[in-house]
Amino acid sequence: MELGFLKPLFDRPGPWASVYIDTTRSTEDAPAQQRLRERAVADRLIDEGADAYTTRALMRTLAEEQVSGTPPGRALFAAGAEVVLDIPLVRAPLIGEAAWSTLPHTSPLVGLVDDLPPCVIAYIDRTGADLEFRDSLRRLPVGRAEGREWRAHRSIPEDRYEWHYRNKTENVWQENAELIAAELTRRWPENGAEVLVLVGDPRERRAVHGQLPEQIQAVTVGVERGSRSSTHNEQLDRRITDVRGEQALGRLESALERFRVGRGRPGDHRSGPSGAVDTGPGGAAEGVPAVVDAARSHQVETMLMTEAASDAARDVWIGPGPDQIAVQRAEAHSMGVARPERARADDALMRSAAGADADVLLVPQSMRGPSGGLGAVLRWSF
Repeated sequence: MELGFLKPLFDRPGPWASVYIDTTRSTEDAPAQQRLRERAVADRLIDEGADAYTTRALMRTLAEEQVSGTPPGRALFAAGAEVVLDIPLVRAPLIGEAAWSTLPHTSPLVGLVDDLPPCVIAYIDRTGADLEFRDSLRRLPVGRAEGREWRAHRSIPEDRYEWHYRNKTENVWQENAELIAAELTRRWPENGAEVLVLVGDPRERRAVHGQLPEQIQAVTVGVERGSRSSTHNEQLDRRITDVRGEQALGRLESALERFRVGRGRPGDHRSGPSGAVDTGPGGAAEGVPAVVDAARSHQVETMLMTEAASDAARDVWIGPGPDQIAVQRAEAHSMGVARPERARADDALMRSAAGADADVLLVPQSMRGPSGGLGAVLRWSF
């Protein structure tokens, strides 16, 4: 999960109210159930010490939700009587949460928001292509490549006409494929896309693919049963979602492989506080002490978090900056933090990851992740 959208939460001081709530309305008594859930949220926040103004702001935002188009769940973050972020969730939280804490409680977002990689889709035919960008929140046109269409004239002998027509058509199509590839290459850096999906006839897709630079070819996938006129085809949309899901799984598997290779050499492993695993130098970090060290020096490239991570709620000490994080209070003092505050390890590391433009990936229970539930693939090692 790319964390840039969370930065508004870390640009201002807390304390923060963080709410995760099921907003599905699939039953007849859904409105009444929703009111009960909202009241439970308000009661929990007040019990935890939230001020009345911030609580009212949250309740007002929830009450104004439209029935049509309601997402399965929502995550809201508020401070200073203002709802700073209201995030639609792709699945309802299994358990509603309401927390009042120094840092926003962002770690449950991993696994609840759409984490499919952003993509560019090229709907291709022999005269050009329409380009579309998709991510978790948006679907918008981003350009067009218009080629030319050769129209034959029967001014040549009949016996040569068929060969001439085919040859000329192929030449024009090849020029158009080059034009489409050039437009895709030009626009590729603009959108932050991680996947390119080519939609169209196999022959048309191959022609464009062959003209792309190698680094774009490596993240390009072809999809059949679509054309330039099928931008709102449900079956095609499902296939594109599957492609993005396959890419996300591949990214996770690659990160886990790098983590396993880099998490330490024989003799590097040692016991950390509370029995947590810590590792010595390498291309990965495992356990809260090692990941905190890496986060403080902006080494984290990808943070790994397992479902129900046992170390997630462990206390760490933080200062106002995202890299001011320590396992011990005295350590935070030595970093120049005058008044260290306690925070959950997972939330503090989410803040550090966002500040360093790192990613966070959720490791499902079916896959082996870091011991204790928190680990990282590093940008460099010593």
